[in-house]
Amino acid sequence: MKASCLAGLALILSAAPLLAEDAPKADAAAAAPAPDAGRATYSYGYTIGRTISTLGFSESELKQVLSGFEDGAHGKKAPFEVEKYQDQIRSLIEGHLAAKAEKEKAAGKAYGKKFSEKSGVKELAGGGWYKIVKQGDGAQATPDDTVKVHYRGTLLDGSEFDSSYKRGQPAVFPLKGVIPCWTNGVSQLRVGGKAKLVCPSDVAYGDHGHPPVIPGGATLVFDVELLDIVKPDAKADAKSDSKPDASGQ
Repeated sequence: MKASCLAGLALILSAAPLLAEDAPKADAAAAAPAPDAGRATYSYGYTIGRTISTLGFSESELKQVLSGFEDGAHGKKAPFEVEKYQDQIRSLIEGHLAAKAEKEKAAGKAYGKKFSEKSGVKELAGGGWYKIVKQGDGAQATPDDTVKVHYRGTLLDGSEFDSSYKRGQPAVFPLKGVIPCWTNGVSQLRVGGKAKLVCPSDVAYGDHGHPPVIPGGATLVFDVELLDIVKPDAKADAKSDSKPDASGQ
């Protein structure tokens, strides 16, 4: 991770929302955000919290983060010179990200091994696996093609991070413009076909991931349906030029 990114994360560490156990006691109705006015500020805090969650802090570490947040938010003087701890902040963040990425990769390795043993599953060149769920009867895609697809992407726990089905609109993109697992996986499909792809981090988002949605080291699972191969003269007329979250953009 670049130093600028680490500095940005370091700043975020001073703006975490209160944990439920540290918040003032109040009834559920009073604690709920206001229907309109409070939602923007709540959303801001929630977004920061999700970003911090990618670091995998322990409860004791979170309490220290929140203590610094409260002091800073209330304009209190810090008990020490915080500017002297930038190197330690970088080391802290790097250490937590690396540890969490290793856990994700271990879980992905176990998942991939189990998936690879299922009937009909084949290994992709470069890494990952695919299984044809439905055979298509159209032309087969190649890495040089621009394709129109429907897809759904999930983490290993089943939580969905992206879906063209949910948006109600297929995605159109060049296969060379997405992660390697997609380039190689969708190339196994013929138009009209469907497949399940299991993509380890080294052919997806790597150790950095795509926080806060995709953790570093995460193995991703995709259900993909190849709707069409878009011809060069039809690209400008495509209704959607969006890329899946697998694009790395």
